[in-house]
Amino acid sequence: MVLSMILMRLTHLILSCYRAAWKIRNHGKISPTRPPPPTQQPFMHPTITKWPTEGRATKTLVCDIHGTLLRTSSFFPYFMLVAFEGGGLLRALLLLLSYPLLCVLDQEQKLRVMCFITFCGLSSKRMETVGRAVLPKFYLENLNLHAYEALASAGKRVVITSMPRVLVEWFLKDHLSVEEVIGTELHMVGCYFTGLITPSGMVVKHKSLKETFGDTKPDVGLGSPHDPCFISLCKEAYVVGKEAVMPREKYPKPLIFHDGRLAFLPTPTSTLALFLWLPLGFSLAIFRLLVGILLPYNIVILLCALSGVKMRLKIPKTTTTTTNQKNGVLYVCTHRTLLDPILLSTTLAKPLTAVTYSLSKMSEIIAPIKTVRLNRQRDRDGETMRRLLRDGELVVCPEGTTCREPYLLRFSPLFAEMTDDIVPVALDAKVSMFYGTTASGLKCLDPILFLMNPSPWYHVEVMEKVAKEFTCGGGGRRSCDVANYVQELLGMALGFECTGFTRKDKYLMLAGNEGVVKDKC
Repeated sequence: MVLSMILMRLTHLILSCYRAAWKIRNHGKISPTRPPPPTQQPFMHPTITKWPTEGRATKTLVCDIHGTLLRTSSFFPYFMLVAFEGGGLLRALLLLLSYPLLCVLDQEQKLRVMCFITFCGLSSKRMETVGRAVLPKFYLENLNLHAYEALASAGKRVVITSMPRVLVEWFLKDHLSVEEVIGTELHMVGCYFTGLITPSGMVVKHKSLKETFGDTKPDVGLGSPHDPCFISLCKEAYVVGKEAVMPREKYPKPLIFHDGRLAFLPTPTSTLALFLWLPLGFSLAIFRLLVGILLPYNIVILLCALSGVKMRLKIPKTTTTTTNQKNGVLYVCTHRTLLDPILLSTTLAKPLTAVTYSLSKMSEIIAPIKTVRLNRQRDRDGETMRRLLRDGELVVCPEGTTCREPYLLRFSPLFAEMTDDIVPVALDAKVSMFYGTTASGLKCLDPILFLMNPSPWYHVEVMEKVAKEFTCGGGGRRSCDVANYVQELLGMALGFECTGFTRKDKYLMLAGNEGVVKDKC
């Protein structure tokens, strides 16, 4: 009797599985014996492409950031950026290992788990730095063009999101001029996050909209196709797609300065690739470093190319000579990484001396060329550079700090007063995984992290010497005019935009100081 019952249950289970498999196999197919279903509109509301931009200056617009202003609805990459840049490798690894669990949780549980792993023990000051200096780059690169244009045309802008408010507020207010940001609040003890959500709970968008506006409906609501309850509470509603990419020239604010080590958006798959690459990348960086220190110039270029380093070298056919035999040539470079003078020395196949600011002890020790520190006292720095020029050829980066984007910072005019033998050098660098510069991190890791990239790219173009009539001594020009002229030459060679920003501007934005960074290594 028991055996027969078991066989009946097993037969019923097999038949149920067969029916389910048959339905999956024929999903979307139309039965020939049944009429096709009537065509239905995918959305009840018009798409954002039908947005009328005129007459919106007095309207109140309400929207979410993920899936609306941003082309992606995934929260994970932005939590990973905070975990990696704010918390470090171990926190980022823990968040990555939790991803299989996140896949089986509902939306609220998923956010609670990510909030706890990402924020537990993180200081508010560190989160502020990440929110100000790291996240805006990735938000701007992921902006939806049509959604931003609609937001920019509105008079009052309100964003309601279930994301933690601290994760999006700086970008929304500083870059998109949003007046009010309503997001999930995180619990804090002193200046540290506990990783828990406050008793008010997770923000539910349509409920928060009702609580904020009461009986008065906002004029316009933007949302994804999955937000019918949210946008239907507005007088007008538009659905946002994911296809409109924001070009750089239309950014609400130029992306000139940003910090952080990651050069890519850390999705789950790309983050997994990062952790798998770390052991090999570190070994490869040590190999490249030792090659640059120990071997002759011609062998260095060959072995670096074989190890994946891409270099584009351009040297003028005419030999650079000095008009004053007592002094050496002054090479004036754009500044992309700490390796700029070393790459130039390798390109010219001769030893050079570099003057630097705020160079870490570690970088100074491992540098294969001579480095001399300047102390930002004009008279003393000028005397140091004149003495070095009497001894040989000198490399200087008058921007005073690195810039990752296609912009040149203001050139300090001090170099123009040193000599008339000025050779501009256009340098550019590109990475795919790690940035080799930082404003608030450990500077001693800069060259290591740059060399850890699978295939870093460097462009070195040595230009013709500046004509005598455009120098201080030969042409009677002011030093600031010479500096601006050299900046323009290098900007045209690289296709970069020249700016008046300085080292102080960069560090005030990214690190909250004036650029006099203490050596942390």
